[in-house]
Amino acid sequence: MPVRHVLLAIGVAVVWGANFLAIHASLEQFPPLFLVALRFAVLAVPALLLVPRPRVPVRWLLGYGLGFGTLQFIGLYLGMAAGFPTGLASLVLQSSAPFTVILGALLLRERIGVRSVIGVVVAVIGLALVGLSYGTGGSWGPFLLVVSGGLGWALGNLAARQAAAPNPLHLTLWMSVVPPLPMLALSLVFEGPEQIVTSLTTAFLATAIPAWIGLAYTVLIGTVLGSGAWVWLMSRHPAGRVAPFSMLVPVSGLTTAWLALGETPEPLELVGGALVIGGVLWASLRRKPAPEPRPEAVSA
Repeated sequence: MPVRHVLLAIGVAVVWGANFLAIHASLEQFPPLFLVALRFAVLAVPALLLVPRPRVPVRWLLGYGLGFGTLQFIGLYLGMAAGFPTGLASLVLQSSAPFTVILGALLLRERIGVRSVIGVVVAVIGLALVGLSYGTGGSWGPFLLVVSGGLGWALGNLAARQAAAPNPLHLTLWMSVVPPLPMLALSLVFEGPEQIVTSLTTAFLATAIPAWIGLAYTVLIGTVLGSGAWVWLMSRHPAGRVAPFSMLVPVSGLTTAWLALGETPEPLELVGGALVIGGVLWASLRRKPAPEPRPEAVSA
């Protein structure tokens, strides 16, 4: 990859890591389920009006929207709203990678090599250490919610893979059409109209400015700009060269949460995080095939 493309990939990872800080700011104003509905409604309207519908079967579009857009963010937003640390959430959400490998084998009958098995086992051990460290100091609930978000992301990955969209960015934008109505219904049932109305009536006070900045960042920078740049890179380079840069997301997430919120992970959480990142990288990076022996010269 050219240096400028490497810098772009690093930039996207930094942007996505900071996205967790933006989510934290928005959750200070809006209830989590309603915030998911609001986030995707902001994307859905221009997608419906301006973006051509991706040429994929409806079932895979719905599957991607329900997995990636709905289940992932139910778990992530509820977990963060329940107190799970912002930076640590960026790390635990990487559970999507081992989940994707396991579910791909179970549901799509994809073959798993020894290298992938080792990577998944190491990543799962890392997640267990993070959960053990966090759970002993508080409730396991928020941790398990974020892990369930990783499971939703993995299900969305499988649906996107089956969709095989000619233009992945169009699929990403149209996926945003799926979550708003189900999420609004869930918000009305579990959070209640009173909590939603209260968040909206106070949304135009000065104290709500960080929440709107966070929402704008999540939609415009994190999703449109970040995803657009990522899709552009993936279209120009092999996935194996681009995908490992996503492992910089938790590094960025932990760093920005430390700088902005003063979050300091426990030593066991850092060890677990290193195992998660290392396991995912080990599973995703492929060894180069050995070069074929050059034929010996034959004399005439």
